[in-house]
Amino acid sequence: MLVTAYFAIIVLLALCVGLEFTARRLTPPQPTPTAVANPAFRRFQSVFLRAYLLALWADWLQGPYLYKLYRHYSFLESQIAILYVCGLASCVLFAPFSGWLPQALGRRQTCLLFCVSYSACCLTKLSRDYFVLIVGRILGGLSTSLLATTFEAWYVHRHVEVHDFPREWIPSTFNKVATWNHGLAVGAGLVANLLAEWLHLGPVAPFLLAVPCLGCCGWVVLTDWGKEEAEGGPEGEKHTPMLGAANGGAARLSAKARFSRSCQEGLRCLLSDRRVLLLGGVQALFESVLYIFVFLWTPVLDPHGPPLGIVFSCLMAASMVGSLLYRLATSTRYCLQPGQVLCLAVLMAFFSFFMLTFSTAAGQPRPHDSFLAFLLLELACGLYFPAVSFLQGRVVPEEKRAGVLAWFRLPLHLLACLGLLALHGEVSGTGGGEGGGGTRHMFGGCAVMMLAALMAVISLFTLSRNDTDLRLEGCRGEGEME
Repeated sequence: MLVTAYFAIIVLLALCVGLEFTARRLTPPQPTPTAVANPAFRRFQSVFLRAYLLALWADWLQGPYLYKLYRHYSFLESQIAILYVCGLASCVLFAPFSGWLPQALGRRQTCLLFCVSYSACCLTKLSRDYFVLIVGRILGGLSTSLLATTFEAWYVHRHVEVHDFPREWIPSTFNKVATWNHGLAVGAGLVANLLAEWLHLGPVAPFLLAVPCLGCCGWVVLTDWGKEEAEGGPEGEKHTPMLGAANGGAARLSAKARFSRSCQEGLRCLLSDRRVLLLGGVQALFESVLYIFVFLWTPVLDPHGPPLGIVFSCLMAASMVGSLLYRLATSTRYCLQPGQVLCLAVLMAFFSFFMLTFSTAAGQPRPHDSFLAFLLLELACGLYFPAVSFLQGRVVPEEKRAGVLAWFRLPLHLLACLGLLALHGEVSGTGGGEGGGGTRHMFGGCAVMMLAALMAVISLFTLSRNDTDLRLEGCRGEGEME
């Protein structure tokens, strides 16, 4: 497995470079966007990216060795499953507050809260106490919810309400984030491997490195974002410069009312449009299975001695390959539609879990086959996310999107929690043993869920086969990634 992991990362990175050059060659020359030529916008974009990319880097650093750390502390797989469930459950509980907090505390202050809470989450990894680690997972759930919403909320608010830049310029920033995000994920695995295995600092080292990264992120938010707000006007000042304490309390109540109304409108949209309901079902089934995969990949491969950081980088590079293949598939040369790509991605994910039900058989593990199946799953993820993002943008009205996506995430996390609890019960029922039939049965359950997601995709595709809203104009797909 050691040689396989290093060989795989070299091949995957070379494939990424080749696909990137191919995608650029097939993309017709575009005139220089107005946003790129605007120095005020570029300066504002740079201020945002410095903080957001540091936050993403700190988040990715914690991916490769989380399960390994808990095993290093001698916890059983059933106990580790409960720790993961606590993290997912806290995501469910804190998801509504992550949409309300920026409006109540202020967007920049909520970003600072993220830096503090995630730093505390990382520091709890120094403790071997199970209760402390549970608290850390709860803090991690809060931080993940804030990371998914708060930074983007600050950017969009400043972009539109304060600087009055055109909304059409927003995707240029988040396309940059998507490009950097893949590179950060691959790099995080390599750095984590360097610290934990090459320098023999142990699995806690990447978490400790994340703390100063979060500190730097908080410093950028405190200073550069503070200076940006001082020059452009603090939040809300553009419209209400004379807010006092009473008006501030009214604003907080208004934030709660807006959030409640957003959820109600999102639920009505979900129930009134079958396309939205089917797309939500696909997202809940597909992404809940990914949470189970995040838990299981380490115990499946770790007994065979691979460098976990390198394996993590391989998985992220495979996802990058999928994203590049999406760009090629939806280009003017190949003209595949996002709905077709989504169907292919779900089919590939089903096939990968089908492979895993055989490669993880008790007493006859085939780690190389499991590793190949994991790479195939990540390749499917690289195809899935830009495709589903495009369809969400066309199916879900923009003014209702926040509420609808909040409802999408609720069954997603609940299904993942139920899956991990089922695994915990099966492992506990066999005396807490590791590597039994529980993992194989869980992968079988994931394959069934992917089959259900495939049926939902086919239903959506059949329902919308004549819907021009769900088709790319001119088959140009180079802007659909988040």
